[in-house]
Amino acid sequence: MPDQLDAVTDTTAHDAAPYDALLLLSFGGPEGPDDVVPFLQNVTRGRGIPEERLKEVGQHYFLFGGISPINEQNRHLLDALREDFAAHGLDGLPVYWGNRNWAPYLTDTLREITRDGHRRVAVLATSAYASYSGCRQYRENLAESIALLQEEGLVPPRVDKLRHYFNHPGFVGPMVDGVLRSLAELPEEVRAGAHLAFTTHSIPTAAADTSGPAEAHGEGGAYVAQHLDVARLIADAVREATGVADRPWQLVYQSRSGAPHIPWLEPDICDHLETLHGEGAPAVVMVPIGFVSDHMEVLYDLDTEATAKAAELGLPVARSATVGADPRFAAAVRELLVERAASERGRTVRPCALGALGPSHDLCPVGCCPARAPKPAAAGADSPYA
Repeated sequence: MPDQLDAVTDTTAHDAAPYDALLLLSFGGPEGPDDVVPFLQNVTRGRGIPEERLKEVGQHYFLFGGISPINEQNRHLLDALREDFAAHGLDGLPVYWGNRNWAPYLTDTLREITRDGHRRVAVLATSAYASYSGCRQYRENLAESIALLQEEGLVPPRVDKLRHYFNHPGFVGPMVDGVLRSLAELPEEVRAGAHLAFTTHSIPTAAADTSGPAEAHGEGGAYVAQHLDVARLIADAVREATGVADRPWQLVYQSRSGAPHIPWLEPDICDHLETLHGEGAPAVVMVPIGFVSDHMEVLYDLDTEATAKAAELGLPVARSATVGADPRFAAAVRELLVERAASERGRTVRPCALGALGPSHDLCPVGCCPARAPKPAAAGADSPYA
């Protein structure tokens, strides 16, 4: 990997002030068969989807005992964060965890944070890229929770969401290593010619086109641009490490869930595998760059569905690892926190970022990843909560 993967921020002092807590904010997932339908009801609330349809959708979870891996992955990440913080003088900074759609619920966790007396909280969302569902919706959830606590007579802390980290070396580096391990798992005779299929969650094209700040809006918006930048970084690093100069790669999509008449980002990973097989590709490594950990979408859409499609085609495939609780990612979170804290204290910092796009904004500007319907959102330039 280029030397810039070893770059660090100028904020070398391990000082989190003014922040007195970190909140890990995630999607949540069921932890048993009885949780599946209630969880999906939470995810789809307000859309009028009948329970029978939710049971059909829930079959993906039932194949794995009704358990999504995301909560256990977050527990591992919490352990990694606490271990890293303790090793760098931040052991006095508590780390909390709250979810949008399952226990521990965000409102309950924010209530606990408030009652513990914390007044300034940094928030890490387990979504690395700009989009409505990956950023603004989390900010809307924060605003909803703050409003609920205020109705209870509490005074919630100020919350600041840490910037997008898609191009941070602590996020990119582990994925590079994952691709190299996956290439090594392929039969030697197909290894050099293996294609890379970088996968992420498909979203409606309208949502992609309006992702990121207003100046980034256009075809694919910041969502596609950021994924392409990460894919290019990884492909370049793999080329350097393997000496294979012309390894083909493409950004593809998975986990579409919308109505058929609404355009979503394409091509789908299974369609892409069929295309590559038809073109004579000897093997493929699927690289889930859009996911921080092994969500259900990774286990089912890649490890189950796409892998079955490849077997049907007779196409050798491997799936590279997500970042998960890699110590380098935990260190990246610490760097993001310390960087933002220094900036809040008025220091000039050099944000750590790779690739062509540079570091993302600290504060989401007005018009960034606009909502489907106007709703208050915390931790942005349009936040009603200072």
